[in-house]
Amino acid sequence: MRPELSQYTHLSAGKVREIYEIDDETLLMVVSDRISAYDHILDTEIPDKGRVLTAMSVWFFNALGMPNHLAGPIDDPRIPEEVLGRALVCKKLKMLPFECVARGYLTGSGLAEYRKNGTVCGIELPEGLTEASKLAEPIFTPATKAEQGDHDENVSFEVVVDKLGQARAEQLRDITLKIYSEAAAIAEKRGVILADTKFEFGLDAEGTLILADEVLTPDSSRYWPADTYEEGKVQPSFDKQYVRNWLTSPKSGWDKNSETPPPALPGSVVEATRERYIEAYERISGLKFADWIGSCV
Repeated sequence: MRPELSQYTHLSAGKVREIYEIDDETLLMVVSDRISAYDHILDTEIPDKGRVLTAMSVWFFNALGMPNHLAGPIDDPRIPEEVLGRALVCKKLKMLPFECVARGYLTGSGLAEYRKNGTVCGIELPEGLTEASKLAEPIFTPATKAEQGDHDENVSFEVVVDKLGQARAEQLRDITLKIYSEAAAIAEKRGVILADTKFEFGLDAEGTLILADEVLTPDSSRYWPADTYEEGKVQPSFDKQYVRNWLTSPKSGWDKNSETPPPALPGSVVEATRERYIEAYERISGLKFADWIGSCV
């Protein structure tokens, strides 16, 4: 008999995830179908999004040679029936206070900073780069973790050093770039470009660095189809960029700089977004999403 979710102590709620305490050593991380954009949690959910993010994280946790926070199988008996397929039993960790971002291409907030200063997180880049330019080598561009509703703030490597010390900062930088390079090579074989991604790390009781939270999902990463890549333009992507594009289009009637919350998403945008999430998982993993659902029931 599986436990009810209400039997666990609810610890926190993020934009997408809910964290519950199972016992002194383990947590239940539940991924919802919520979607956020421009620091708003939208009223409209994307069906199966939580399952896709969970499936993708598990696949990459298994593919990478990095210690991770998983503390049980996907059908662990401690997972309540109502959240099977979108919940994982995880180790309790002391989480480090930075988003560890790796960028192989210039876009998003990195491009905005580059256009203003010629740098990204204090790293000087060559002149003449533009939207979706491939960088000569991937760069580590950390960010502070924002409270819900606030923006993550890009910071320099020196800020990480000041907070965590030189050795830990260098360890985070090196492992972030290593994992990014491994994942980018995997994606490339599947005809997908991993433009950038962010990781979170924690420390276990022995002080070992552990890869935690989600990893290499369409929420934490920008995935672009390689066959249509063209420098100088915004790329189509396998993530919530489709939602962002609709919200900032005249069709939505919404101004992202206003205090007004975003409008509900039309059904066509919901379904197209769902399809992009599933396609990202299936293309990169080589697995069928339907099989993931079947393995969790």
